[in-house]
Amino acid sequence: MRKVVLAVLGGSCALLGSRYLSRRAAIAAVPAELRSPFMFLPFPSTARMLPLTRQISRLSMPPGPGVTVTRHRIDGIPVQVTTPAVGGSRRPAVLWIHGGGTVLGSPQFESRPIGRLARELNAVVVSPDYRLAPEHPFPAPLDDCMATLRWMRDSADELGIDADRIAVAGASAGGGITAAVAQRSHDEGIALRAQVIIYGMLDDRVALATDHGRRGRFIVGPSAYRFAWTSYLGREPRMSDAPNYAAPARRKDLVGLPPAWIGVGDIDLLYPENVTYAERLRECGVPCELVAVPGMYHGADEFAPKADSMKEFRRSIVNHLRAHL
Repeated sequence: MRKVVLAVLGGSCALLGSRYLSRRAAIAAVPAELRSPFMFLPFPSTARMLPLTRQISRLSMPPGPGVTVTRHRIDGIPVQVTTPAVGGSRRPAVLWIHGGGTVLGSPQFESRPIGRLARELNAVVVSPDYRLAPEHPFPAPLDDCMATLRWMRDSADELGIDADRIAVAGASAGGGITAAVAQRSHDEGIALRAQVIIYGMLDDRVALATDHGRRGRFIVGPSAYRFAWTSYLGREPRMSDAPNYAAPARRKDLVGLPPAWIGVGDIDLLYPENVTYAERLRECGVPCELVAVPGMYHGADEFAPKADSMKEFRRSIVNHLRAHL
């Protein structure tokens, strides 16, 4: 594994240099505090790029102090549970859905933000290691997340949580599945207190656009986004239709969904679909806080965590969840 990581890092350095030179003009739109070498990393746009990136995205990151991490297996699904170390019971809980375009990623790779969320909310955070596309397209990832949610409710006493105080949250693909979980839970009569959609992958039709303006120059570009949607859907996206819950932005009736927080940067390729979804939630009477950050690219909150704007971005998430949990 160490040799693989070193090889990937070595290749990445050369790639970052070339990508930097080709994006000098676009960098001007990014505030200095958000600039990071990692902003030039490419997201996989072909299946050939997946093996190495998947290995990296399955590395275990430290969750930080003040939490304990346990692992479970629910109906064959690995599940990571992060619990504040300080005693307590009947805590609120968050179903955290990891990102990665539905084609890569893992809970352990996101242990740092998960641990931070558990500490700040004094909540149990449960994250499924859901099956990945393209090997397991929709509805497999969503089904795994719904199974985890049901397990959280059924095992509330064992986990030390209040089954009536559960929220769902996630970033990127995790944000898109978060929106789908909120919709499907509503339809199945499962009450959720809140949803947090962080630059969510919400609308497959965006992958068909030919002009994205100045957006999508960092991390997730048009070709990568189309690959992610094609992998998840099990076919190329098309304007005419998508399966129910696969592309949450296509749903017409949003009435009755849990209060939402949606955050995205204005140079993120996913900006338009997140803003539109927030507006539609409000039109349907769903309380929704929209946080749109100038100059923020996809994933900037993790790549430039010390920036004041990203600290405020994360505080806003915590405040939303705390208010509803």
